[in-house]
Amino acid sequence: MASEQPLAAVTCTAPVNIAVIKYWGKRDEELVLPINSSLSVTLHQDQLKTTTTAVISKDFTEDRIWLNSREEDVGQPRLQACLREIRRLARKRRNAWDGDPLSSSLSCKVHVASVNNFPTAAGLASSAAGYACLAYTLARVYGVESDLSEVARRGSGSACRSLYGGFVEWQMGEQTDGKDSVARQVAPESHWPELRVLILVVSAEKKLTGSTVGMRASVETSPLLRFRAEAVVPARMAEMTRCIRERDFPGFAQLTMKDSNQFHATCLDTFPPISYLNAVSWRIIHLVHRFNAHHGDTKVAYTFDAGPNAVIFTLDDTVAEFVAAVRHSFPPGSNGDAFLKGLQVRPAPLSAELQAALAMEPTTPGGVKYIIATQVGPGPQILDDPSAHLLGPDGLPKPAA
Repeated sequence: MASEQPLAAVTCTAPVNIAVIKYWGKRDEELVLPINSSLSVTLHQDQLKTTTTAVISKDFTEDRIWLNSREEDVGQPRLQACLREIRRLARKRRNAWDGDPLSSSLSCKVHVASVNNFPTAAGLASSAAGYACLAYTLARVYGVESDLSEVARRGSGSACRSLYGGFVEWQMGEQTDGKDSVARQVAPESHWPELRVLILVVSAEKKLTGSTVGMRASVETSPLLRFRAEAVVPARMAEMTRCIRERDFPGFAQLTMKDSNQFHATCLDTFPPISYLNAVSWRIIHLVHRFNAHHGDTKVAYTFDAGPNAVIFTLDDTVAEFVAAVRHSFPPGSNGDAFLKGLQVRPAPLSAELQAALAMEPTTPGGVKYIIATQVGPGPQILDDPSAHLLGPDGLPKPAA
């Protein structure tokens, strides 16, 4: 390959988001339009993020993509939908601004490399962070400045929510072309500084039923899903927005748990049934309810996406005690020192009263693999340091350090 410098190289990061009012089911598969609105919390990128580099060069003969250092098929329909949409927006902009210095980039091929600093396809919203990062990075490299909800959504529905920090709603929209199915920030990341998030990683394995396949089956066979979308979610969206704006933790926590439970009920109502939770997931659910009952107050909430890993919401004054309860109920395996990752959590004793209230014999070590402690965070970021690029000047992945 010639050593001509690339026309443009951009590296960005994007966050994971966790839905507290769940999205499950599409009304339009191709445009990725949901059957209900949803609302999520953006997690901090210090703990969970996707990093993506996009490079455009006249020397490239084809579009190529690498994910976690392995080359993937660039012909994947969702990936192609994102690329097509970005190039369409770039052409539209170029026509409006003739003589745009980036105009020559439209005829060039792009190389993309992406890495996650957390398990991929294990129910930790890796596709949301991945496609948000792809849309955001491609937009920067092609000089696109419009709303990217549609681009990210075409890759993975929930990805449009990762385009913003803080608390984000994805409005389902009503138009058949999907132009009004967009993400909007409900409150910024600075809005609720005491809120903390603990991810209890139960399994980093790839899930048995992927979300796309699971959703399609639920839409086709679950009467409960239809009832949920039409009769339950609209009021829950309004109530969740209120709880967030007023920083009403007990209200936020109870609604988060109820919505998670209903989402998994629709999975069981699907035929054949889908079960994303395992025995450890259920023990975590019991642990949370017993912890709250002991305190006579809703101090902790769980939510589960399409996987067995628990996402726990609590306030900073409860984190240490809840982590102690988790350590007691799910003793660490051989990784005792590395059991807790992310934000610092000071060790706290587990009172005899709480231990008795939990009424749980400790499981075999390793039921919970590790905990990631994090908080609410910002939306996508551009990395200005050229050393952060995942691709070298030749457009190929840099060798691992």
